[in-house]
Amino acid sequence: MEASTVRQKLHEFIDTIEDKKAEAIYTLFIDEIDIDTNRKNLVEMEREKYLQEQGKSYSWDEVKEMAMNKDKRHAI
Repeated sequence: MEASTVRQKLHEFIDTIEDKKAEAIYTLFIDEIDIDTNRKNLVEMEREKYLQEQGKSYSWDEVKEMAMNKDKRHAI
């Protein structure tokens, strides 16, 4: 079955199912559906850590060294 056919059948199915089933399907895929929200929340949490001086900061030279040296890549 072609991908376009599968999508069409899924759309038809979702449009006609009970609310509880639609919510269950949404729950299964929420991480993929709301990926932008998840990324935004992660960035905001990291920003708050940085502002509260809880996270580790690196100089540009340290970052370059970690990028170029395999043994130091896991320093973060």
